[in-house]
Amino acid sequence: MGISSLFNMFGRQQPPINSGFANMINQFNNFKKNYSGDPKQQVQQLLDSGQMSQQQFNQLSQMATQFQQMMRGR
Repeated sequence: MGISSLFNMFGRQQPPINSGFANMINQFNNFKKNYSGDPKQQVQQLLDSGQMSQQQFNQLSQMATQFQQMMRGR
């Protein structure tokens, strides 16, 4: 018995497989649409003020690179 059969048995539809990814894309598009300012300047202010550490910046930078690669593969 597959997962689809279980969902059908209990009267629920199977959730979309990529719903998490679609949500992430929608959230990113909303953020991009409403964002204003210079991102590099804002990041530098966070680093200078100590609100973000260099390690946090490096991790976020790595995640952003992975996100860009994922978006190109769409």
